[in-house]
Amino acid sequence: MKQMITVLLCGSLLFACNPSEKKDDESNQQKTNETDRGYVFGDDKYKDIANTSMNALSTGDVDGYIAAYADNAIFRWSGGDSLNGKAAINDYWKKRRVEVVDSLTYSNQVWLPIKVEKPMTDGQLTGNYVLGWNMVHAKYKSGKSMSQRMHMVFHFDANDKIDRVTQYLDRVPINAAQSK
Repeated sequence: MKQMITVLLCGSLLFACNPSEKKDDESNQQKTNETDRGYVFGDDKYKDIANTSMNALSTGDVDGYIAAYADNAIFRWSGGDSLNGKAAINDYWKKRRVEVVDSLTYSNQVWLPIKVEKPMTDGQLTGNYVLGWNMVHAKYKSGKSMSQRMHMVFHFDANDKIDRVTQYLDRVPINAAQSK
């Protein structure tokens, strides 16, 4: 009888300490925490859309850049300026690429797609976002160049079109490089 109790006790301890069950519990806890946060990792297709769009702008293909945008898109800069509507965004970048910017490249790119399921602040849109970080390198018609870190936030509408962009960068080196 003692042997049978010992075997049952040891078997119970082994079952209770089973690492695969513990791993499942941790996985379920992680899923619960993600849901509680209000966001989860997003679909890589949004990262690909944002990256393709930015690469088109880099080569001077503004039509390719703007193709990913919704008609009602808003482009904002961290300083508070904004462009409203696909046509305004298109006009701005076409003029800028022809008259102001000689070349534009990006390096050290990091893309993070997320899906916001519950807004964390008033006014936050739910849905698909892509967060992007990179170095931007620009040579201007003035002959001067500029390089700096840039962060961008893309939001996508229900048709997988970019409807909101916020670009965070420092305008001081840009203004200095544009001056003659």
